Amino acid sequence: MALEKRQLGSTGHTVTALGFGSMELRGIPHRRPRPIPVDVARSTLEAVLDVGITFIDTSIDYGSSEEIIGRYLGSRRDEYVLASKAGCPIEHQPDGPTEGSLAHDYSPANIRAGVEQSLRRLGTDRLDLVQLHISPSLETIRANDAVGTLETLRDEGKLTSIGISSTLPHLADHLGSGLFESFQLPYSALDRRHESYFPQIAEAGAGLIVRGGVAQGITDDELWRRAGLDDLLDGDSPQEFLLRFVISNPAVSTVIVGTASPDHVRSNARAAERGPLPADIVRESIDRLNKQGQPV
Repeated sequence: MALEKRQLGSTGHTVTALGFGSMELRGIPHRRPRPIPVDVARSTLEAVLDVGITFIDTSIDYGSSEEIIGRYLGSRRDEYVLASKAGCPIEHQPDGPTEGSLAHDYSPANIRAGVEQSLRRLGTDRLDLVQLHISPSLETIRANDAVGTLETLRDEGKLTSIGISSTLPHLADHLGSGLFESFQLPYSALDRRHESYFPQIAEAGAGLIVRGGVAQGITDDELWRRAGLDDLLDGDSPQEFLLRFVISNPAVSTVIVGTASPDHVRSNARAAERGPLPADIVRESIDRLNKQGQPV
């Protein structure tokens, strides 16, 4: 079996329905340190490509992840679509707050410095997708000409597509602006608050990247228990069920799952290879969750 491939909207990129998020490779120089042995980092990234995953998402905000990806996957650059973020502070700021987000700067100077730093750290001549990070308001985006700066960098050949990592309450404005070729949103079976926007994203021809499809889901085990979903698993673990639930939605281009374990990469791939959940199981799980008042 092989991982299903889907179009990332109208970007021209084809990606696997399962992607890889690199936050768990952030290392020690981070405000939330995540020590990782060199051999484990290398094995994890090699496993990502060896199982056939073709979408890797990273960020300046993710500590050492960009350098690690560049070091171990630079020689295999043509095997994957590479996405990073813009607007991030260009220093790691290991003494920053452990909760919430760092202050982001969407000025032309900071966006350019960040993209060029990402290129150096990743050891590549282009980023396939750059996403404005932390869901800035449309007013902030326009006041800083953030998209205009990314368009200039695209004209220079440093990136090919422009997207945004978005959330409510700004998602509707981001979508209505027509500025973005892809949207990265939090979404899981246990938190479907952004789901009503999926048809509009598809109609706009934009790609949809899901984050938190598994991690956010397993944190709400009380909702899972109250909904009584265990009898729907049919051999899947809860995590595998949640992963397959996300890829069951045809609007989703890819769901990024992060880990620092090559075994976890392989088990995620095996679950994704089983494909979407049967339609009746999706409907039944949604019905049970809705009865428990899940976020929609």
